[in-house]
Amino acid sequence: MRHQLGAGVALLLVVALVFVLLSAFQDGPCSADRAPQAGAPGGSAAAPASSSPAPARSRGTVTLAFAGDIHFEGAFTDIPDQRRSTLGRMSRDLRSADLAVVNLESALASAGTPAHKELEDAGSRYWFRSDAAALDVLDRSGVDVASIANNHGADYGLRGIRESVRIAEQSPVAVVGVGITSRQAFAPHRVTVRGTTVAVHAADASARESAEPTWAVGPVSGPGIASARSPLAPQLLDAVRASAARGDVVVVYVHWGEEYGACPTADQRQLARNLADTGADVIVGTHAHVLLGAGMLDSTYVSYGLGNFYWYHGNQAETGVLRLTVRAGEGGGEVVGDEWRPGLIPPRGGGPQPVTGRGGEQDVEDWRALRGCTGLAPGPGPVGATADTGSGRDLPAFASQVRPVGPALRARMTGSSHDPATCPVPWRDLRLLRLSYVGFDGRAHPGAMVVHADVARDVVGVFAALYRASFPLQRMRLVDAYDGDDDRSMAANNTSAYNCRTVAGQSALSDHAYGRAIDLNPVQNPYVLSDGVLPPAGRSFVDVDRSAGARAVPGVIRVGDAVTRAFARVGWTWGGTWAAPDYQHFATD
Repeated sequence: MRHQLGAGVALLLVVALVFVLLSAFQDGPCSADRAPQAGAPGGSAAAPASSSPAPARSRGTVTLAFAGDIHFEGAFTDIPDQRRSTLGRMSRDLRSADLAVVNLESALASAGTPAHKELEDAGSRYWFRSDAAALDVLDRSGVDVASIANNHGADYGLRGIRESVRIAEQSPVAVVGVGITSRQAFAPHRVTVRGTTVAVHAADASARESAEPTWAVGPVSGPGIASARSPLAPQLLDAVRASAARGDVVVVYVHWGEEYGACPTADQRQLARNLADTGADVIVGTHAHVLLGAGMLDSTYVSYGLGNFYWYHGNQAETGVLRLTVRAGEGGGEVVGDEWRPGLIPPRGGGPQPVTGRGGEQDVEDWRALRGCTGLAPGPGPVGATADTGSGRDLPAFASQVRPVGPALRARMTGSSHDPATCPVPWRDLRLLRLSYVGFDGRAHPGAMVVHADVARDVVGVFAALYRASFPLQRMRLVDAYDGDDDRSMAANNTSAYNCRTVAGQSALSDHAYGRAIDLNPVQNPYVLSDGVLPPAGRSFVDVDRSAGARAVPGVIRVGDAVTRAFARVGWTWGGTWAAPDYQHFATD
């Protein structure tokens, strides 16, 4: 009897051990680190909302990383077929985070026909697609979640949407913002990281390019992508509300805004407010192709624009990885640290190169200054760093330097096309100015521009006056940072001077080629032509009242203000008085 009892106990022990092992592997081998839960394609159906009180959560922190628009077009179509390909050197900034999220700017489709885009301008219609191998590139680069809720996610119609969902179900990367039903399209990818649950939603709020229902999935419309074009966005708000009720850290990745616009639109700001009120802890987005400001909207962190990240050209080169440190609590998440790791997309395109050293520090300052036109409060800054108050109450003394253009700078000034054989001003007659300026954040920043030696001292005096008046400038970099491309410099809202170029649309040399012209805040002060506005993002500032005594708008130049008075004192004229007003432009007579 004693031997039979021992055998029975042994059998029970074996059964118990097997049960424990099976339970341990039910959520996957990494469940203690990152355990995916019900959500978007690639997992099970959306989890139902819970009305029960949120469970208590660990007070630990998780690191979230976000990058902007990615696709594999042009010379990069074969990148997904290369077995070891990644998004490049900045993949490490994604891989080292607990959870990394990007926007895949294409349909996940190898078949189908291009969708109708009858609502888009005929000259601006593009169709992008990637096959399943694109997600393998993202996986090797450390990406955990990819949104395809954007203006290219339905580029290959209903067949492409169905294929996207099939691909997502087999993908190592979670795909959000698309579904066979609206419930699936608006469902988050939900993942547990060391005891903290993060829910990632996605939706497209960019201008609609087609009336086909695949571009805005509804309760009875069939397969499509999640849409939030109205600031009310009921389906998205309901989904976010359900995640917030569970006590999740709620992240919303939105494709929104105006292409090349340096400031968020009114619709963006209203949608951000509605999402924040509904329970979103983090809201990030793309679509503008340029960087926009980021900061706090009450207790919600908002980044209005992450720009391009892996792209088929480097025309909008400035990019980076946004890393947020989030502390979880019973009511969701609190962002306790934000860090911008800047990068530059090479001129030919592809993966960005990290920018470090002084250049990186300047890029971080420029990124933080973008917050000026967003209405957001400063973010918390890198964990362990002194918080950025943005008060601007104790500005340091104005600083300036005037230097000749030496050999090292000449080697950098390739973008401004300085050719001694064709440019009217020799090197010896140009001067590099280092100038303090007040950013839109109310803080002092270092800037640089090149002008003719004859006007250098006058220009220093002008910018000293602007500094004393706290007139805000978005940024001040040599136009060579944009390869001498005036359109790119304007789109970046860059204040600049020397550029050996012709007048737009003409063969005559511009005043900028002589180092005797300066453009300030081009977005707030656009060049208004009969057939358009330069830069395009300046359209919303065309009708601003610029008369003497009009209400001041940050960064906008008005008659009789500190800017026009300072330039008038040194004898310069303002393009704002022309028949085709160029509000940004000042030049010597």
